[in-house]
Amino acid sequence: MKQITTTELAQKIKNGEKVNVIDVREDDEVATGKIPGAHHIRLGDLPDQLHKLDKKEHYYIACRSGGRSSMACELLTSNGFDVTNMTGGMLAWEDEVEK
Repeated sequence: MKQITTTELAQKIKNGEKVNVIDVREDDEVATGKIPGAHHIRLGDLPDQLHKLDKKEHYYIACRSGGRSSMACELLTSNGFDVTNMTGGMLAWEDEVEK
C-alpha cells in the first residue's frame, strides 16, 4: 500500500498540485475540520459510492488516525483504483482545515 505523510500531502497542496483527497471519517469528525477540498465519503458508504470515483484519477485517503483509511485503500485498490494512504490521519495533520 502506498503511503504519504501529512507533511508531504500538505506540501503538495501548497505547491498547487491537483490532489484528490477522500476523507472517510464519520460526519461528526469531519465537522471539526477536514483537509481543504477533500471529499467526504464515510468508510461505511464507500462500497456504494465507488461509481462516483474515476479509476483514471489518483486518490489520497484520510481518516482520524490512519486505520480506516488503510481499510478504504484496500477496498479501493481491490476495485482497481490508484490510492495512497495518509499516515497518521487528521490527528497528525498540522496544516489548514476547512469546516
